[in-house]
Amino acid sequence: MEDVLTKKLKKLRAYSDSAKRRANLYTDLAKIDDKNTVKSLGALQKAPAPGKKLQKIGFIMFWVPEPTGVTCAVGGPLILAGRYLEKKYNSATISDVGHHVKESFSSISDLKSSIM
Repeated sequence: MEDVLTKKLKKLRAYSDSAKRRANLYTDLAKIDDKNTVKSLGALQKAPAPGKKLQKIGFIMFWVPEPTGVTCAVGGPLILAGRYLEKKYNSATISDVGHHVKESFSSISDLKSSIM
């Protein structure tokens, strides 16, 4: 009789612990609702690429037909500035990091399989 009761008591304690862990997890998730955290996570999901934007604007201005040639004089430096920013500015997102990690793991596993 006591075995059945102790088993049920252990199950109830396990359920109780699980419910407490879930409740703590939900309260911790609710604390993340800070505006700065939301902005940071949004920046990680969609990283801006100012270099590409400048290049596009530069190409558009460069190819616009105009008799005075002012847009050509402005478009060239915009293209060069965009190229420079593209090299210096890191526009990686979380998905890019995940792809690189997968590639690294596959190369490590290939190396491991070739050694063994």
